[in-house]
Amino acid sequence: MIRWYNQNKRDLPWRKNRDPYEIWLAEVILQQTRVDQGLPYFFHFKEKYPTVNHLAKAPIDDVLRCWQGLGYYSRARNLHKCAKTIVDKYNGKFPSEREDLIRLPGIGPYTSAAIASFSFGKKEAVVDGNVIRVVTRLYGIEDDISEKKTLNQIKIIVDDLIPKSIPGLFNQAIMEFGALHCTPKKPSCHICGFLGICEAQIKGKQEKLPYKSRKTKKRIRYFNYFLIKINDKYLLRKREERDIWNGLFEFFLIETKTDMSFDQLQLPDKMILYPQEWKILEESKTYKHLLSHQTIMCRFYKIHMSKEFEFDSKEWEEYKLYSKEEIDSLPKSILIDRYFGE
Repeated sequence: MIRWYNQNKRDLPWRKNRDPYEIWLAEVILQQTRVDQGLPYFFHFKEKYPTVNHLAKAPIDDVLRCWQGLGYYSRARNLHKCAKTIVDKYNGKFPSEREDLIRLPGIGPYTSAAIASFSFGKKEAVVDGNVIRVVTRLYGIEDDISEKKTLNQIKIIVDDLIPKSIPGLFNQAIMEFGALHCTPKKPSCHICGFLGICEAQIKGKQEKLPYKSRKTKKRIRYFNYFLIKINDKYLLRKREERDIWNGLFEFFLIETKTDMSFDQLQLPDKMILYPQEWKILEESKTYKHLLSHQTIMCRFYKIHMSKEFEFDSKEWEEYKLYSKEEIDSLPKSILIDRYFGE
């Protein structure tokens, strides 16, 4: 495995040293994200926040703005919280033990093992999706990987395999082997060093392993965004509830359980009471935005309020007015950012 890695590994910036800040940053960015998609974000974060101290001092809105487009925004919020904790509790130095790392915000079993192994040479099994795929195929494990006992079995196997002298190198090797060679579809079995001893290859079950029980059905939500323009400014609010896009800004939202036309929507009181003071300038097509556990069906309506319209913040609850220049700098979902940019 290590021989294969030394000959085939990708030239990735966080592999050039053992800096725990770079390794932590890369691992958090690459959760649920492909390397080719995550690399530009890694370079951007490193340029803007060269150390954990710089990241800790940054306003959370700036961090969320840098994260825009990666999704799973809780990762960005935890990234910021973790940086502040490391600065406040550990004087800007990452702890070296997995038990201390796992207590930090947003750092779970996988990331704590990765930092401990790659940065500090600890003998910790780093088990990600690539490692799970390699081990289940090599050992012919057909149990459901969505079950904890199966993952524990895989971790025990990797723990036994890790050489004490080079744990970080081995972990990198098996992860890279899964990413580039033992891929989900069409793995390179014909040129594999494990040809003839891999249980999945022997039984012809390469693409059936790892086995994961069927996912739950995705929830469908219908978002109707009103781009309400009042004297060259737009109504927006910051999402604060425990839901998707927490901490990001959005236009006036009417969410419905089913797909509804504009005439079916329950308009805000101001628009109902003063129908002569607004008009629809444009209705967008329906955008389909896929998230991990839900699908957003979204439509945008451009609403222009007349010059006679008087804005009262008390009547619009948490919504405030922002100029186009201000909106450009606010953290937003990629869905809103793309539409508003257009």
